[in-house]
Amino acid sequence: MIPLVLVFAQLAGAWSSARPPECAALDTGRASNVWERAKAPELQRYCDLLASGAAKLASSTAMAKSVATIADDADKLVAGKAAPLVLKGRALGQLGDYAGAYAALVEAKKRDDRALDDPHALYVWARALSRTGHPAEALEAYRTLLPRASALTLAMRSSAAIDAGMIAMASGAKGLDDATAILREATREAQDAPRTIAALTLALALDRGGDHDAARGVLDNQVHADPKPLLDAASSKELLGPAGIGEVPALEALAVASWDPETARADWKAYLEKAPKGVWADHARASLASVGGKKRRKGP
Repeated sequence: MIPLVLVFAQLAGAWSSARPPECAALDTGRASNVWERAKAPELQRYCDLLASGAAKLASSTAMAKSVATIADDADKLVAGKAAPLVLKGRALGQLGDYAGAYAALVEAKKRDDRALDDPHALYVWARALSRTGHPAEALEAYRTLLPRASALTLAMRSSAAIDAGMIAMASGAKGLDDATAILREATREAQDAPRTIAALTLALALDRGGDHDAARGVLDNQVHADPKPLLDAASSKELLGPAGIGEVPALEALAVASWDPETARADWKAYLEKAPKGVWADHARASLASVGGKKRRKGP
């Protein structure tokens, strides 16, 4: 169980890390605090709403819908500020409404160029871009985010790295160095299912780069079961993002080729049927041609 003092510290950090500048005058301990409150009671209410919404968003996904309403209420109290839209975008992203999150965060950026500097906002912005048909912009957002991602939870960092790695790899050979570096770090840091997903994606990037032995080493060290059930899970497809969902047959084919060539061949064929002219089609054809003969299935 996490000590309550740590929980409260995390909630406070979620607010203070993204505290809007217009609320700075109301910080406890300032000499002018009482006067500022007296001059602008609606500003006090606005800041209280944003603080409440940020704390709720950090504590529970189930509260994200109510946070979006809180953000709308704050926006009505003090018009024209970016912070309510950032909070709303984060809430909608947590609910999986990426189109809504994208719209809210675009407007926030119009109001303030630096509105998305906070890592939590930048994380949702990158995911919203990835899932609304803006992969190049998403990759740039992830490049900005990843060096500053220590403020995020481990699950969020893993998700960001895997999504970024798959976007980079989807751009072809020019993106392999970036993809390999990002996915290698994700494989080191992630835990449980995300670590397996990261290892599978890293192995694919290495194999596409011609380092077949390194790819096999990653798979032997990190993937200890048939990956198909994991790759078929909705949570895994959410981790992989739009750029990675189409790679599922390739990920499975590479993982099982050494002990289940029949499945590997079927997967490579399925991959080529969906993307016969894709940037990695030649790699898929070469991989299909290299699959060996029938072997006894070694999976669990």
